[in-house]
Amino acid sequence: MTHLSTLSEQMQALYERGYTLDLTIDGEKLKATDIAHQEYDPDEVHLDETFRFEGQSNPADMSILYAISLPDGEKGQLVDSYGAYNSADISAFIQKVQKG
Repeated sequence: MTHLSTLSEQMQALYERGYTLDLTIDGEKLKATDIAHQEYDPDEVHLDETFRFEGQSNPADMSILYAISLPDGEKGQLVDSYGAYNSADISAFIQKVQKG
């Protein structure tokens, strides 16, 4: 897949490829905000792709987008800051996730 220039463009492209769920980290669990009471451990999900972005007006404005597959076949997107302002919870979770 071609790496698009902005976070919003890449999110839309992933959405069109079936990554429709909005994902978040709550403590040590991944949650799909669209699905009530559904939580996942790092060993239950798969990191499909990672995209990094720098802000056009401010190079310090960096973000990272993760495309993640869930065990039930659903797919979603998780966004974090990249660099000094990243979420420790997201970083810890992603380090434990199977990549490939």
